[in-house]
Amino acid sequence: MNSPPSSIRVGTGAGFSDDRIEPAVELAERGGVDYLVFECLAERTIARETLTRLKDPDRGYTPYLVERFQAVLPACRRNSIRIVTNMGAANPAGAARVVRREALALGLGDVPVAVVSGDDVTELVRANPQLPLMEGGEPVESLIPRMASANAYLGADAVRDALATGAPVVMTGRVADPSLFLGCMLHGLAWSYDDWPLLASGTLAGHMMECAAQLTGGCFIDPGRKDVDDPVNIGFPYADVNAAGELVLGKLEDTGGRLDLMTCKEQALYEMHDPARYITPDCQLDITGVEFAQEGKCRVRVTGMKARPRTPTYKVVVGYHDGYIGAGEVAYAGPNALARAKLAEHIVRERLKARGFSYPEIRVDYIGMSSLHGMGDGRPEPYEVRLRIAARSPERKAALAVGFEVRTLHVNGPAGGGGGSNAVREVLAVKSILIPRALVTPRISVEGSL
Repeated sequence: MNSPPSSIRVGTGAGFSDDRIEPAVELAERGGVDYLVFECLAERTIARETLTRLKDPDRGYTPYLVERFQAVLPACRRNSIRIVTNMGAANPAGAARVVRREALALGLGDVPVAVVSGDDVTELVRANPQLPLMEGGEPVESLIPRMASANAYLGADAVRDALATGAPVVMTGRVADPSLFLGCMLHGLAWSYDDWPLLASGTLAGHMMECAAQLTGGCFIDPGRKDVDDPVNIGFPYADVNAAGELVLGKLEDTGGRLDLMTCKEQALYEMHDPARYITPDCQLDITGVEFAQEGKCRVRVTGMKARPRTPTYKVVVGYHDGYIGAGEVAYAGPNALARAKLAEHIVRERLKARGFSYPEIRVDYIGMSSLHGMGDGRPEPYEVRLRIAARSPERKAALAVGFEVRTLHVNGPAGGGGGSNAVREVLAVKSILIPRALVTPRISVEGSL
């Protein structure tokens, strides 16, 4: 049996479903990474893809799966890079079959894919309607008639076990974002799943890298205040981690963006509700003692992270149908643009009322004037303004009426309205519960021959 390496390099291939593809190719081709992790699930994604799968049982994975694998799989196979991703969404087994099909089309042969399942706990939720919602405390029973999906955030142990099969690709559904990265370290460095200092290092590494370019200058950019090099071609990060848990974050020096103390500190606090107790399926991370030290133009050493034992529960995201939102937009420009937009709002409201529609929630924005910070006092009127009216309704017909009435403004006045649009969409909302860990069983299978 081969002993584990003294260190590994884990790279980020994507930070969300619609992320750029080129930076992942750069890491695969010349980044020297051992593992490339694609984190592509937002909170509502699985609910959305569950509905997609109901229409087509072969789908239900993230939309850009084919394009990403076509782009990176040749270099990953050539350079012996293991791929770990949650692009499987609501159908990881189906996604695995797609990857194998694309590998054959690329002339790479039959590439086996390890599949992590067991995150779908819909039936467990139905069987435990008394579980309280984290947002308000009422029983989840109130959502069950409208439930579209219920998925537990599995941990790094499931990723570790999938990598242990030897498959070059691991495809998961819902796995906690940092856990995708930590799983690579558990496997690659043979870490114990109860060594809390090591889990602290791997969990923080995953948290830092899970959103890709957020660590390397993307959301950091503010021209003239916080500049980055070549923002057109921002590179994605990697983490160098050794067997002792020593962590250095980096990026390729010839790619755009920046990775330094400032970008690291911003990302460390991202979604960190309690820096002393950031709860993941693997541990409770404490970053209150973390320190960053610059070790080169694009390399930062991270120390001081701690962790306490994991909780006895998994967090479950319950996706449910929450009615429809109808919206319409129209633009006005020139002198008196704001007054014409205000009159347009009044007209739409009165026409909807006359047709017998009412809405539990309606929002009006004068884009360019009030959409982010409200109207404010003494704010100068814009020379152009775009009116947006959106309303929520349990009835699709009522939602459709909103955009319809906005569109009628084009020829029914006020003067100068143009560039209108209207849309209606079904709302998939999410709430969370905690479910006992003992009730959830992660499962590992392999599509293809090892």
